[in-house]
Order: sequence, then C-alpha cells, then structure tokens
Amino acid sequence: MKNSIKSKILFVLALLFGLMFINAGLNKFLNYMPMPEKLPEKMLKAMTAFMEIGWLLPLVGLAEIVGGLLIIVPKTRALGALIIFPIMFGITLTDIFQDRSGLPIAFVLWAILIWIMVENRKKYLALLG
Repeated sequence: MKNSIKSKILFVLALLFGLMFINAGLNKFLNYMPMPEKLPEKMLKAMTAFMEIGWLLPLVGLAEIVGGLLIIVPKTRALGALIIFPIMFGITLTDIFQDRSGLPIAFVLWAILIWIMVENRKKYLALLG
C-alpha cells in the first residue's frame, strides 16, 4: 500500500514535470507564450544571445520535448531524466547568474528530477560498468 501511494505520487509529479518541459520545448518552436514585460537587463541580453545562436534554442527545445515525453512514461523515465539533467543544469546556472527569481522553481524541479533519478538508480549502474 505504502509503495503504491509513493509510485502514484511519483507518477503525478513526473507527469507534471514532463508536461512542463514539453510545453517549454514546444514554445521554442511555436512562440505562443509571451516574454515577461519586465525582464531584467542581464536576462534580456542572455536571451538575445541564445537567439543569436540559431541552432541552440531548437536543440534545447527538441531535448525538452523528447525528455519530457520520456519522463512521463515509467519505462523510459530514466532515459528522460538523463536528457533533462543538462537542461536543468543550464536553467539553474541561468537563474543563478542572470535572474535569481526563478531559483525556487528550479529547486522544486531539481527535487523531482533527483527523486526520479534515485528511483531509477539501478538502471544507471549499467552505464557505469
């Protein structure tokens, strides 16, 4: 019973996590979410630089979509977490150095991602040996 509740909570969190990344990835292609009006100047410069590198945002968007889809499915969740990990690292560094207002959300996302990775740790052991 206890394990069943834990797996249901993890599924819901992984579903929301995956959908959030799918949404972020789709937005990089379809631009349906408006940019915040009062973006700090450092963040605006960083976003402009990311857009100047023509291949970077589509690559990140594709990784977000694929990683988000894989995280939703329990069987492929471990692979999805590996794809999302470097994206989360980049998000966190951007939050630290450009605009710290996103850090609380990043910490919540890290907690979910780490839980997913801990639950799948046996699958990762094969990669190490």
